Amino acid sequence: MRLYNELTDWYRLIDPPTDHADEAAVYARALAGAITGPATTLLELGSGAGHNALFMKQQFQCTLTDLSPNMLALSQELNPECEHAPGDMRTLRLGRQFDAVFVHDAICYITSLDDLRRVADTAWIHTRPGGAALFAPDYVRERFAEHAALISADSGGRSLRGLEWAWDPDPADTHYAVEYSFMLRDGDTVTTATDHHDEGLFSTADWTETLTRAGYEVSILERPLDDDAYTDFVFVCRRRT
Repeated sequence: MRLYNELTDWYRLIDPPTDHADEAAVYARALAGAITGPATTLLELGSGAGHNALFMKQQFQCTLTDLSPNMLALSQELNPECEHAPGDMRTLRLGRQFDAVFVHDAICYITSLDDLRRVADTAWIHTRPGGAALFAPDYVRERFAEHAALISADSGGRSLRGLEWAWDPDPADTHYAVEYSFMLRDGDTVTTATDHHDEGLFSTADWTETLTRAGYEVSILERPLDDDAYTDFVFVCRRRT
């Protein structure tokens, strides 16, 4: 995926950190409300460029993990006081537990139920008894609808215009496609780039069953998105003591 490789220099224009303030506040409140006892340490699986951590570190001592070295490097620039560690959310084992475990939209790159179960197990192993985990996929199966969004940003001598288009080639399987098309202007030079992402799509029942099987008590939080016309589901999971 080019977005996390040669296009990383453009990532902050594609996904500005300030856009995460409101949703990060929702996640932090949900986690704090679900935790029994101290709510001070947080592990994020698939932390990306650290845009949620920029706000969640105000409440939690954050450990940030990601599979992409380029994204971890971006996060280290933004969150130098946070611990960073490379790792795959399916197999990561740090040998310690946290008050909270947070999994944001990086979970979208999990496209099979077997791998989703592996991620749930990773989260559970790292959640202390009485702690909580929060999973925030972009979509659940029954709420997915094809859509397109424009992306526009400027910073100094650089400008970006783009299109993000999510669609589902086969509603019978567990994934959908996201297509990106960008025009990138750096000074007087304009280049173009496209990128294709294959992302996972599971039903609410599959999510609930998987997280319950891992050992969590699961509740569902409905989170409004920016346009107030669509809501997605966030899964708040308490680890049984």
